Amino acid sequence: MIVVGVLGLSACSALGPEASAHPPVAIARDHLQGFALTGRFALRQEGKNYPGRLYWRHDGDRDELLLSSPLGQGLAEIVSDATGARLTGSDGKSHTAATADQLLQSLLAYPLPLSRLPDWLRGCNPDNGDMALDTLGRPLRLRHEDWLIHYEYDSDDPQALPNRLFVEREGGLELRLRIEEWQMLPTALPAKSCTQ
Repeated sequence: MIVVGVLGLSACSALGPEASAHPPVAIARDHLQGFALTGRFALRQEGKNYPGRLYWRHDGDRDELLLSSPLGQGLAEIVSDATGARLTGSDGKSHTAATADQLLQSLLAYPLPLSRLPDWLRGCNPDNGDMALDTLGRPLRLRHEDWLIHYEYDSDDPQALPNRLFVEREGGLELRLRIEEWQMLPTALPAKSCTQ
């Protein structure tokens, strides 16, 4: 299976920046456009688990996603922007496509909508999916087409960003994301509305 090939690549070096020595700063969900985050993920497909770590930088139409093993060995780098998407594995081989979604579809043989994840992370609902809010008015659950996203928070702040996302697709794919640190990036783009 290609998932094993993408997520099970051997590596010689760790990917991603070192953890910041600065204490975390609260970031308001409604003001987040460009961001960088670090965390852990677990992808479950067809009864198999693929755990790892990630660093993701989302700035305008450019995404840089670095995946590593739970112990920090580099697995893959995905870079996408208006000119296309490229995945480079730890073996140095590259794969390209017009978009990150098409790239992941071709490699995983399963749709994983990387283009929607920035909105889902912020709890945005741009396509009028079925959104449920918690008692503080924050996203709790979003059903979008055949995807279901659950949100959990470490803070009681009404503007808190989620620290855990559970993304499921009917048919068997599950993605669990534990976000350890959020960083807001300055961006020249106008604020994008976030409909809940």
